[in-house]
Amino acid sequence: MKHIYQKGKDPSRPTLLLLHGTGGNELDLLPLAGMIDDQASVLSVRGNVLENGMPRFFRRLAEGVFDIEDLIFRTNELNDFLDEAAQKYEFDRHSILAIGYSNGANIAASLLIHHQNALSGAILHHPMVPRRGIELPDLTGKSVFISAGTNDPICPQTESMELESLLTRAHAQVELYWENRGHQLTIEEVNAAAAWYKAAYLGGE
Repeated sequence: MKHIYQKGKDPSRPTLLLLHGTGGNELDLLPLAGMIDDQASVLSVRGNVLENGMPRFFRRLAEGVFDIEDLIFRTNELNDFLDEAAQKYEFDRHSILAIGYSNGANIAASLLIHHQNALSGAILHHPMVPRRGIELPDLTGKSVFISAGTNDPICPQTESMELESLLTRAHAQVELYWENRGHQLTIEEVNAAAAWYKAAYLGGE
């Protein structure tokens, strides 16, 4: 998978896995990584699917309607890539924090529910529920931050609340942050995610 890896100053911190939204690329979320943790290593990945020329992480049948077969295939593909990247770049495979926006948040949520040990946690900006009606792994010890907009036309409030409930039932520690905004990624929610990360991963440093 096309990607960028930047080795951090502190190897004890999680590797930040950056997953862009539809039409983005591996450069989009690099500024977020610096705002979340400027000491951590960063692995930023470009989605392998094109929709009208726009990179995505999996196919969809219509807006809000996922191609589940492709979602599962691409989730497995990304998980395998993380195995390979951890070996190549010599970072801790068991200490990866995903930071995803929109489509990238959806594939990160899919990693959580399909591969118990893929991620140590996640920051999900404007995610949807990737799958319903499946048995969930035990996510005890994993921390997840979800940010959502009360007026998001792409990701309704019910999606964010259902995802919070789903992950909580799987024993993850989940914080849901609301803004009275739409689908755009705002500086306020990034700052909220940074504060959550410092409390959850750096002991409130």
